[in-house]
Amino acid sequence: MPKNLRRLERFNRQTMEQEVFIQKLQRPLWFRFFLLKALPAAFFAGIKIHSLSSESATISIRFSWLTQNPFKSIYFACLAMAAEMSSGILALIHSQHIKPNISMLVVGMKVDFHKKAVGQIHFECQDGSMIHTAIENSMKTQIGQTITTHSRGLNEDGVPVADFYITWSFKQKIK
Repeated sequence: MPKNLRRLERFNRQTMEQEVFIQKLQRPLWFRFFLLKALPAAFFAGIKIHSLSSESATISIRFSWLTQNPFKSIYFACLAMAAEMSSGILALIHSQHIKPNISMLVVGMKVDFHKKAVGQIHFECQDGSMIHTAIENSMKTQIGQTITTHSRGLNEDGVPVADFYITWSFKQKIK
């Protein structure tokens, strides 16, 4: 089989597996079970997927007794968890079913807060293609790749609450 045909076949299989994984994540019960198993703090904070594709993710978190701070707004760590999830879920989608596995790690975070976070906050990250490229480069070069993703948090009125800049490192694990 020609090399280009094998690469196309691998790409089609990987894309199909990504779509199946996205469909699973979009099922509320499956996602809740996933959170309980892998990220229990996110489960108890009530993080939900609002929208998801291989290019972008929108994650929501609501002000509640479990997410509050003493100032009657959402605790910054809960906001950070939702913001990180919006880019991290894209990294998870693009690294699923890659062998050997991809190691991914948050190595930095910068945040700009704009407004008090009350009600429901939606964090959107549109950096799926940048994440995909970093993972592909990591696989090709066997050298760790570092990128900074952007996740913007909007309140129910569409007003920016916070901008998170999350720096990720991707490296394919050695066989």
